[in-house]
Amino acid sequence: MPNRALFARLLLVMPEAKTVKDTMIDKLFSVGAHFGFSRSRRHPSVSSYLYGAKGGVELFDLEKTKVQFEEAKEFVAKLAKENKRILFVGSKKEAASLVRQTASNLLLPHVTGRWIGGTLTNFDEIKKRVNRLVTLRREKETGELSKYTKKERLLIDREIESLEEMFGGIVEMEHLPHALVVIDTKEEAIAVKEAHDLKIPVIALMGSDCNLKDATYPMLGNDASKHTVELFLKEISESYQKNKGVEKTEDKEEK
Repeated sequence: MPNRALFARLLLVMPEAKTVKDTMIDKLFSVGAHFGFSRSRRHPSVSSYLYGAKGGVELFDLEKTKVQFEEAKEFVAKLAKENKRILFVGSKKEAASLVRQTASNLLLPHVTGRWIGGTLTNFDEIKKRVNRLVTLRREKETGELSKYTKKERLLIDREIESLEEMFGGIVEMEHLPHALVVIDTKEEAIAVKEAHDLKIPVIALMGSDCNLKDATYPMLGNDASKHTVELFLKEISESYQKNKGVEKTEDKEEK
């Protein structure tokens, strides 16, 4: 979180922040969402979303970020109302544990380790590996592995550990997701490409080094900040939870 001295200095380069009463912009500012990277790292597509620069670091226009955020949350609410599933993706150290926790709380799948090529585009084959994990888990829990030798059980334990690392977060993903929530599209380029190939919408928190076109619903902000990632996931999560199944409930009431 920015300290008071830093906060004061930033007000000098963002004068409208002195009088802004917008709660969301206040939240974004307080977690440092306005920080981009240096100009040398800037992707051309984000140029019109920048406010200026301070100390060699470019700053996002939070008015525009707020609009993007609202559009993303509106789309997430729509998915939730229709009981559609989202796959959360984020392997960066700033994001992994937060992504895993958020997805788990929503009972939704996640990938927080290395993206395995074909997770989406070759889902049928990936599902076979997942089913192998499920089988081994069950056999271990029920004691069925006792029929193997000590060495064989050791090898099976290693296989389970490896499969857990690769596929543990998507065990419950029976079908392709209806959307991806991604932290840093540049970092998760393979996942993003697979989603685009299958026309699966991508909702993403993206830094100034990312290509805006990589997300269907981009939110430009500080994707290298744990606090910004936390706010992004919290708002997305609340939008999903608040609207989950609402459409079906309303249909029942009408009948």
